[in-house]
Amino acid sequence: MPKAELPDLSISDEKLCFIIAKAREFDVKDVVTDPDDASNPTDDAMLAVLEDHKDDPVVQELVAVINAMSIDEQVDLVALTWLGRGDGGIEDWDELRAEAARAHNRRTAAYLLGIPLLADYLDEAISLFGIECEGET
Repeated sequence: MPKAELPDLSISDEKLCFIIAKAREFDVKDVVTDPDDASNPTDDAMLAVLEDHKDDPVVQELVAVINAMSIDEQVDLVALTWLGRGDGGIEDWDELRAEAARAHNRRTAAYLLGIPLLADYLDEAISLFGIECEGET
């Protein structure tokens, strides 16, 4: 599909790149190994930074950004995730987006954060739209 025929996205390139960067940070989180962490971070070699705590600022930031998005932006984000996951090709965008619109609810952030490899799927999808994020190769 030529670039001129690509569908318009309701999400800005900058917002997509921000979400991908934060999703990458979230993806590297590990299970909590010390649930009663009361020590100084330097004492535990800063391991808590890499653990998936409930009050994780990366999760809070991602949820806040996704929840602040318009319904159209959230629908596009879910459709992009499905596109990058291989649920259809760029030529299937209208169908993917229509299905994402039908499935839309108030739990978009929780749904997306529950998808392993979210950043990879979004990165794959935006590449089909000719969008590149700084620092991405």
